Amino acid sequence: MDFKHPWLPLTEDTKRAMLKSIGKTSLEELFSNIPEKFRLNRDLNITESHTEIEVARRMQELAEKNDPADNGRVFLGDGLGMHYIPSATKALAGRSEFVTAYTSYQPEVSQGMLQTLFEYQSLMTELLEIDVVNSSMYDMASALAEAILMSVRVKKKRKLVLVPGTINPIHWRVVNTYTEPLDIDLEKVEYNRKTGQMDLADLESRLNENVAGVYLENPSYLGFIEAGVDKINDLVHDANALLIAGVDIMSMGIIRPPGDYGADIVVAEGQSLGSPMSYGGPLLGIFGCVDDMKLIRQLPGRLVGMTRTSDEPFKRGFVLTLSPREQHIRREKATSNICSNQALIAVTAAIDTSLLGPNGFREIGETIAYKSHYAANRLNELPGVDAPSIGDAFWKEFVVSFTNGVTAQSVHEGLLKLEIHGGKILTTQFPDLGESLLMCVTEIHTKDAIDELVNAINQIVSNGGGK
Repeated sequence: MDFKHPWLPLTEDTKRAMLKSIGKTSLEELFSNIPEKFRLNRDLNITESHTEIEVARRMQELAEKNDPADNGRVFLGDGLGMHYIPSATKALAGRSEFVTAYTSYQPEVSQGMLQTLFEYQSLMTELLEIDVVNSSMYDMASALAEAILMSVRVKKKRKLVLVPGTINPIHWRVVNTYTEPLDIDLEKVEYNRKTGQMDLADLESRLNENVAGVYLENPSYLGFIEAGVDKINDLVHDANALLIAGVDIMSMGIIRPPGDYGADIVVAEGQSLGSPMSYGGPLLGIFGCVDDMKLIRQLPGRLVGMTRTSDEPFKRGFVLTLSPREQHIRREKATSNICSNQALIAVTAAIDTSLLGPNGFREIGETIAYKSHYAANRLNELPGVDAPSIGDAFWKEFVVSFTNGVTAQSVHEGLLKLEIHGGKILTTQFPDLGESLLMCVTEIHTKDAIDELVNAINQIVSNGGGK
């Protein structure tokens, strides 16, 4: 009798049948084209099996070697952020109705998920003050790339897109990967090295009949708030181009939403709405546009719509109103190849947004503003430390520069020795800023944790960076 593994469904009978179907008699014959020198020719060095409780204990031992990232001693953001996730968000988002649901190809059996995604879209349109939001994109980087492609499709024969000189370096790499094969040109607009503000004279000089769109980050990657959004909007639209705005969704409780200052296309990162950082994921790309069919028909991803019966009593129904994927009817005219959208992360964002509500968003925005400014002010008191070293008004992230011959790398390594994770080192990507770190402070950082960071940096800088 053949041995049947309790977890592997492949039996000897099945294996023989599969080999016979391809004209082989054994696995050795199947792999006969592999040269002898590349074969192991011995059994794998695998230890004996362990019981479940032994494996669990070993995993616990390994886990205890990690330092928790949510203890308020991590000041790394780099476009993301360590935010508190309410227990209710985890409990509701973890329900089997959401976890096991996939893309809603058959609306008649997917009404629950479709309605949930419709609610997500509605919540994001309110936060961003934009007319239409899809559901959804992989992350903000690829959402920005799709926004650039979309602007070029809408503004036919225009192949140039302008971006800020302070753009997120990771986003810059991603959009170049997307646009290079399509001969779309990207140019960085100059910025003021002290304030960080986009150089409006340089922007105006670059705007011509070949510019399809202009990208604006607010708050910027370096944390400062772009004050000239209205003037930028006027310049862009006077040139008959599209304005693309990238925002931090958690800032929408206290900072002007992009729809208010005329953005045509909006992108944002939704990780902060209920998802952990977890080594950079899972992420959620939020993508929206104004109510213009020229734009809506070029919208990537999916759009869930609501309809109802014509006669009372009215019954509602939800359906994928817009499906631009190549797997659907669009084929070679597809505007997106987003295959498995971030449905569960979008659901999590909808739950987290609903729990926070308008007052919660405002309170978190204000708390982050107070705490990040407190941290910057304390750091700025230290000799040889300049914070923020670029911009005045900022939110959540800010640049800290070291001026007494101390390197950002030495400060970073010194903090790690004290079990504090400092900010992102900017020296290579933004050499104009000198020896600098990008610090991130959110609602999870206590006053004690910030004071500990300041005292640690003071100690490191006083010692010449550990020289």
